[in-house]
Amino acid sequence: MSARAEHAVLACAALLLTACTAVQHGRAGADPAASPAPAGLPERPHELSLAGTDPCSLFTAAQLDELGVSGEPRRAAEQRDGPTCALEVDRTEPYHSYYVEVITTADVRAWLDGDRANTGLTTEPTEVEGFPALTRYAPSAPPSDCETFVGVAEGQTLRTQLYPVTPDAFGQRQLCDLSTKAATLAVRTLQKTR
Repeated sequence: MSARAEHAVLACAALLLTACTAVQHGRAGADPAASPAPAGLPERPHELSLAGTDPCSLFTAAQLDELGVSGEPRRAAEQRDGPTCALEVDRTEPYHSYYVEVITTADVRAWLDGDRANTGLTTEPTEVEGFPALTRYAPSAPPSDCETFVGVAEGQTLRTQLYPVTPDAFGQRQLCDLSTKAATLAVRTLQKTR
């Protein structure tokens, strides 16, 4: 091997070694306390514990107005995986309802590829306020609902769900956008209180 070829090989090896070393150090500016996100989702910027959180307290009066909520948030009769709050939009059409749930027993990954995943539903990775999130819905016509799951802490998930009451008033994308908007507002409030 000529001296020039040998020099090129050594330079390439040095470049590879440097690149590997840079990967070992992680991303610049990442919060060392942040939890790794499930594959296909962004990394969680920090932990926002849901322990002891009343889901009805996650919206300010201005946020309720922004969502068009007509009355006071109230505890839902059906508590699913955790405390659940119902928000009604029933002053003007199109009528719809939001459900907001705090889940302290399951990570957002459970709905992506864990024991709560459902191949009959469409599940799309996204993010809410920088936190790993999913939207999930049943592909149907007309659309029946949309859920947004936000991985706010390791093993804890905030879920919002939007149900249309007025028939044929929403497309699927609108339902998911509104569900994600409710989740975004709830996470903003949660960040201010933690």
